[in-house]
Amino acid sequence: MLFPGDRRFNSFVGYFKENYGRRLQKIVIDAGFSCPNRDGSVSVGGCTYCNNDAFHPSYSTPDKPIIQQIEEGVLFHRNRYRRAERYLAYFQPYSNTHATLDNLRQLYSEALSHPLIDGIVIGTRPDCVDDDKLDWLAALSRDYIVIVEYGIESIYDKTLERINRGHTFAQSREAIIKTAAKKIRQGAHFIFGLPGETILDMIGYADEINRLPIDSVKFHQLQIVTGTIIEKEFADNPSDFHAFELNEYIDFFVNFLELLRPDIYIERFAGEIPPRYVKCRPWGTLRNVELIRLLEKRLEERNTFQGKRFMQGS
Repeated sequence: MLFPGDRRFNSFVGYFKENYGRRLQKIVIDAGFSCPNRDGSVSVGGCTYCNNDAFHPSYSTPDKPIIQQIEEGVLFHRNRYRRAERYLAYFQPYSNTHATLDNLRQLYSEALSHPLIDGIVIGTRPDCVDDDKLDWLAALSRDYIVIVEYGIESIYDKTLERINRGHTFAQSREAIIKTAAKKIRQGAHFIFGLPGETILDMIGYADEINRLPIDSVKFHQLQIVTGTIIEKEFADNPSDFHAFELNEYIDFFVNFLELLRPDIYIERFAGEIPPRYVKCRPWGTLRNVELIRLLEKRLEERNTFQGKRFMQGS
């Protein structure tokens, strides 16, 4: 079975081409949000693995107006992705619905006022949405592309508690079901290799994800970022972590893909961060495009594809 682009997995790039006829490039926006597990609403300290500076580009800083961030992002991406002609404003750092609805209206509307922006992608947490916010996003989605991206990270509450997420998997499921009921496009984010989880635990994500009414999913391998709580935890108790070797991770993800619903779009299957934020790079300096080539090669070698075992009922 082959997906659009003759790929053996359902690529998120293909999603935009299939639904909108062209590539849409995300421009990261830092609107100065915080998180409820940082500001004391739920907890303090944030997620133990998190250093947001490692995950978004230099043009995106909260001291700049949103329009300036978009303009600089367009210039950045025109050099890097020359085929991109239209863009999505990606409100990524921290929890981008952790504010009043009036505040969100102002911020999102400012981004959507730019002539090259076709929509917004909102990175947030399941405990930072409510019916009023979802109703407004549903109305907005009639005129613009609106995608909510929920950070779920793990399906296991013991893991979520250990990494100080401050919410449960049941809260994630509830938020996703509510979002789907409003007919808002949505994706989910998970991390493989969190402390205390085995390979079997991680494979168990597939069944739970298959039950969720989501459109897309983004996976990252855990990376030990300097200056985080988890950096010290990893140094003190490395046996609590499953640190994937590159080839092992490729094979693991192929096994995982076979179990995943074929209609779910894969936005990312591994992450990369700037070298200055890590002390050890077990995979070297491979970029995401090279990792995708390795994944596609392994899928071909094994003559398999996303959803193969799911469709066989195994």
